[in-house]
Amino acid sequence: MSEKEKIGWIGLGKMGVPMSKNLVKKGYSVTVYNRTKEKTKELAAEGAKVADSPKALAADVDVIISMISDDPVLEAVSIGKDGAFEGAKSGAIYIDMSTVSPVSSAKVAEVATKKGIKYLRAPVSGSTVLASAGTLTIFASGPKDAYDKCADIFGSMGQKVFHVGNGDEARYLKLLLNMMVGITSLMAGEALTFGEKGGMDWSQMVDIIAASVVASPLIGYKAQLLKSRNYAPAFTIEQMAKDFDIALETGRAANVPMPVTALARQFFGAMKARGKGGLDFFGLVTLLEDLAGIKS
Repeated sequence: MSEKEKIGWIGLGKMGVPMSKNLVKKGYSVTVYNRTKEKTKELAAEGAKVADSPKALAADVDVIISMISDDPVLEAVSIGKDGAFEGAKSGAIYIDMSTVSPVSSAKVAEVATKKGIKYLRAPVSGSTVLASAGTLTIFASGPKDAYDKCADIFGSMGQKVFHVGNGDEARYLKLLLNMMVGITSLMAGEALTFGEKGGMDWSQMVDIIAASVVASPLIGYKAQLLKSRNYAPAFTIEQMAKDFDIALETGRAANVPMPVTALARQFFGAMKARGKGGLDFFGLVTLLEDLAGIKS
């Protein structure tokens, strides 16, 4: 397309706001919708239009993007009553960038096909900081021609963008990455507690781990958080628990044994039960310390 596409954006949460702002900054005409209308004011101040429903939003745009919380919301804003699919024209592109289940995503895909809507699943990897900077990693699956048309849109939000298949492959990729990230927080918490109990200096221990053979971008990114013991969330324990639930249910349906994922989920559940579900998921170390009799 020679002219910039008109974009409709659904969902203005922690990630949705900075991601949609980047599209406005890149010169796209953006119309936004959020269930709580108060949250649209920030985007309206940036020059975005505001719609009263996903159906109304979809009527005059080329590309609809959603960044929402879970399966029921995805289905409500896309294929539900007054959902985007009721207003979208044939040939429109619908991109969902949320972390949802392959089962729910497949329902949306079925309706999209019937209505002539090209559906891309494009979950993201990265924090709110990376969302603001426009440097997210984006995994997209769905029709390749639609993906190619949206290359500039994805480039306005992400630094690394991959097309990984024609179906729901991106859903599985996002979940498996979150499984590995979440399990890493349990592994790190257990190891750090072990070292702390052995008398290691906490800050030095974190520095050495971050420079060792087990170092990774994730450990490096979380090193300062651990050293300062400031567990303000980039991604909360509650969010991680939700994603683990989706992964475990998807694995159960496919007869994939996932014992390590299931164990990690129990620890996230214990943190939620203690009222600590709002901490960053690396705050899980505080539970391990408590179980070891260490006051953090």
